[in-house]
Amino acid sequence: MTKTKMEQEPYKNLYLCKRIVQAKLFIDLHYAEDIDLEQIACTAYFSKFHFCRLFKKAYGKTPHHYLTQVRIDNALRLLGQGVPVAEVSFRVGFDSSTSFAALFKKHYGASPSDYRARQLKKQAWLVSNRLRAVPNCFAEAHGWK
Repeated sequence: MTKTKMEQEPYKNLYLCKRIVQAKLFIDLHYAEDIDLEQIACTAYFSKFHFCRLFKKAYGKTPHHYLTQVRIDNALRLLGQGVPVAEVSFRVGFDSSTSFAALFKKHYGASPSDYRARQLKKQAWLVSNRLRAVPNCFAEAHGWK
């Protein structure tokens, strides 16, 4: 007994989705490396043009934009930990700290060094004012008033 086209279609789409997710996971794991569209598309066994269309349809952005976002998100985490800007740029996969700084400012609205300084200042304030960061109702319930 052969399956009708309607019965086969969900499995075909599921197979395509798995391959797109596989490529997304490749980006998530290898964002700091010098990866390009050809490598990413190969992990999903698509031509790069077909892959771009499917990835954008699935995630709402191109693979390049997604890779950039993953790199910026990881840069935010590292900058918040106090890692120097030049080191962050190379650890998240940028070739130069100037291109990283320009892209970071475009996406985040502030330079990486400004963001880093604000985060370090915020962390220092939280350490010195621990109870101010706790909601009053929680502090009262635990007798911290």
